[in-house]
Amino acid sequence: MREKPAELIFICFMLLHGFGAALNCSSPTRKALYQALERELLPEKLVPPTKSFRDPLEITIAMTVVGIIGVDEKDQTLTTVIWQVQQWQIEGLSWDKQECGTERVSVPREMLWVPDVQIAEFMDEDKSPNTPYVYLYNTGHVYDDKPVRVVSSCRLVIYIFPFDIQNCTLSFGSYLHFSTDIKMIPGTTAAEILEESAQVIQTNGEWELIGISVTPSTLTLENGGYSEVKYNIIIRRRAVLYVVNLLIPSCFLITVDLFSFLLPPQSVDRSSFKMTLILGYTVFLLIMNDLLPVTGETTPLINVFFSLSLALMVTSLLETVFITNVQFSSSQYSAVPNWLSILVLRYLAVVVCIPPKKKSNRVTVNLNPPTREPKINASINSISSLSASDLQRVSSDETPLKPPLSPSDPKAHPDSALDELKKLSRDLVAIRLQIDDHFKGTNASQEWQMIGIVIDRLLFGLYIAFIIVSFITIICIWMWHNVNATRPK
Repeated sequence: MREKPAELIFICFMLLHGFGAALNCSSPTRKALYQALERELLPEKLVPPTKSFRDPLEITIAMTVVGIIGVDEKDQTLTTVIWQVQQWQIEGLSWDKQECGTERVSVPREMLWVPDVQIAEFMDEDKSPNTPYVYLYNTGHVYDDKPVRVVSSCRLVIYIFPFDIQNCTLSFGSYLHFSTDIKMIPGTTAAEILEESAQVIQTNGEWELIGISVTPSTLTLENGGYSEVKYNIIIRRRAVLYVVNLLIPSCFLITVDLFSFLLPPQSVDRSSFKMTLILGYTVFLLIMNDLLPVTGETTPLINVFFSLSLALMVTSLLETVFITNVQFSSSQYSAVPNWLSILVLRYLAVVVCIPPKKKSNRVTVNLNPPTREPKINASINSISSLSASDLQRVSSDETPLKPPLSPSDPKAHPDSALDELKKLSRDLVAIRLQIDDHFKGTNASQEWQMIGIVIDRLLFGLYIAFIIVSFITIICIWMWHNVNATRPK
């Protein structure tokens, strides 16, 4: 009766600790080895091949990037094809390669306990071809290599599109078993993975692989921790396609609109030319809209560039309409407000390198020869003090002119000469007031035209500054993009 408990204890020990002895092959043939493996592996394929529950099973994980299919900015996903390599040890399993005839053999997965290693960032089903076999070595070492099509979530940063560099993570770990049951270990270094990936990568599309990093970690939760191995895949977008199709045509259209300022402001063709440019730029943006990334998290800098370019084109068109209106209708405007004249003609004119207009030094000299008759001077002064409307009314009165009297005429009297002088003075003052009103209107028109010229020169300077800043920004970002791409990871 005492032997039965001992036999039970031995059987339980064998189940928990794996295989205690090497396989016995009847002959060094494949059939004999498979029969021996079937006898030993099939009963034990439901439990992890470890000696004790206290000892975690160490799984070595490695990967090689075969292809980068694409990046979806809207869904924030990365699609890649990798070779996933898993390796673990079946404790207690071994055979003599001379007796069984081989060092390794491929066996179906159904014969072995396979760990439930998954990628935490998986967003879609694996559509890669199925590989039903794994390699089993005579030392109990299992080598599992299979292709995986990974659609993983990735936090994409496209602010500097198309000069962006993305860093996406693939976290390999057990879906169910805690770190006390399964421990994940990286199989190869990051430099070896990058070198091998560069040799076998198949795609040569929009993205290129520039770096890989490996970090073992533990995901800690309330129920326990999960052992993981994180691979950071660093990819760079090839920006030449977008520079040629987006940035260069946009810069060409902006430059053409810049040179349109050289057209005469009073020309009607200038406004129609700018309207044609705006229409062409809008059609260009509609055609190239499919090349721009779509995401709701951040707005790419290139979209801001296009918006500012279109805004400058519209502003230049409105400014052209204003200047054309000033050129043809400024004579009907009232005088320029004092604050506007000071702001534009005194300050902004200096900014755009236009010298301020000097005031006229014209002096009106009133030649009043002295006379012996103070009454005549008083009459002339009283006439000069009349308003313009009174003078126009007076000058428009039809007064019959008397024929001049000869000195020998007895009717000749000094009062007749005074009347003639009064009429002449009224006519001269009315003419002077009309000329002054004409020159006042001319001065206001000139001020409005000068304001239009200053605004036109100011917008021209803003255009030049925008183009220079845009070019410098694009060149700096592109250089930074290339420097980061060549920097070792």
